[in-house]
Amino acid sequence: MKPLITGLLFAALAWLPGAHAADAPQAGRDYVELDAGPWAPRAGRIEVVEVFGYTCPHCARFEPVVRQWQARLPDDVDVVRVPAAFGGSWDTWARVYFAAEHLGVAARTHRAVFDAIHRDGLLPRNATAQELATFYAGHGVDPAQFRAALADPAVAAQVSRAASFVRGAGLEGTPALVVNGRYRVLGDTYDAVLGTAGWLIARERAASASTSP
Repeated sequence: MKPLITGLLFAALAWLPGAHAADAPQAGRDYVELDAGPWAPRAGRIEVVEVFGYTCPHCARFEPVVRQWQARLPDDVDVVRVPAAFGGSWDTWARVYFAAEHLGVAARTHRAVFDAIHRDGLLPRNATAQELATFYAGHGVDPAQFRAALADPAVAAQVSRAASFVRGAGLEGTPALVVNGRYRVLGDTYDAVLGTAGWLIARERAASASTSP
């Protein structure tokens, strides 16, 4: 995805299935339909996967915006974070996220990792396991436990699954959104990306309602 700009107008949820066709997002321009859902949502739920990378500066700027957007979503929508595992250092940072998730601290440390890399200079992009353990120790995580989580086979399996996801969704950059495992959102601005995501959410809800008994 091309770099996103600031200035979100929070118009995402204004998209409705009955909007004029000329105003509605268009396949190939605003989103890409995926051949197979690479990350299936829970039954009865609509899922938005937010793909990010800790060393991506655009992701660091997008993160607080998408959190505000998430707070405005209906109760049947789940926003799930998936770190981009493109290989190399991307996989290293994906492992960091999943290790934090494994230890139950991802929710409260997620923003702090972005700030440590991009704002405060506390974590280098090529941070060692010891540097990472020291950082997480500052957030109440035992360093030995964090290093063990980094090496945990279950965490490695999650990184592998994330890699399969980004391949299946055809992703080449971050940040990115995938709606219900069926649509990869395109766009160059926050309001374009989130507006299209909101429209797709409404579309998926309407489709589900039409097929319900």
